[in-house]
Amino acid sequence: MPIVGNLKKGSRPEIPRKAIYRLSVYFRGLQRLKANGIHTVSSEALAKAAGVKPTQLRKDLTYFGQFGTRGLGYGVDELSQMISDLLGTTRLQPVVLVGVGNLGLALLTYRGFAKEGFEIVAAFDQEPARKRGKQLPMPVQGMDKLADVIARHNVKMAILTVPVAAAQEVANTLMQSGVTGILNFAPIVLHTPEEVTINNVNLAIELENLSYFVQR
Repeated sequence: MPIVGNLKKGSRPEIPRKAIYRLSVYFRGLQRLKANGIHTVSSEALAKAAGVKPTQLRKDLTYFGQFGTRGLGYGVDELSQMISDLLGTTRLQPVVLVGVGNLGLALLTYRGFAKEGFEIVAAFDQEPARKRGKQLPMPVQGMDKLADVIARHNVKMAILTVPVAAAQEVANTLMQSGVTGILNFAPIVLHTPEEVTINNVNLAIELENLSYFVQR
């Protein structure tokens, strides 16, 4: 059903990071539609499910080509597959986690990553032998093993849950080892080259943002 434009590599306009983020939101909406046996969806219905305007949805998708059939909408299976291909989640992507404190431990024991296309293949900490409160799904390794594991599993993504004082040094080690995408939970701005993508998760900032709105 979809009519996909043939965009040559390098011919696309610069894609806003928020548009990439919204692809994930659209994908989850499409997955819910598939679970309910719906095979075709209009831009209006999908936009409503994602919490955006139909014009925003259509604009986001045009960064990647032309999709859908006029008057009929989008094929749910086809659009889901396209977004999954773009996000690289059609196969399990290896991820390493560095910093097995309370937060790192919670993420390490979370079982939902594989369903979303990601596999934590190894966990590292400065104190790998330290006793931890939960049963671990894998052994915690020392930082001296990090580069070897990254090379062996061709890891490009890492989750960083280390203290602020260690975050930049660990990020440098990850980048030197070949990691080009870091999900950073440390409340600090990491200095990285342009080719490395950092997604920062700061729960205090998110709560402050909520606090502003609930007080109005």
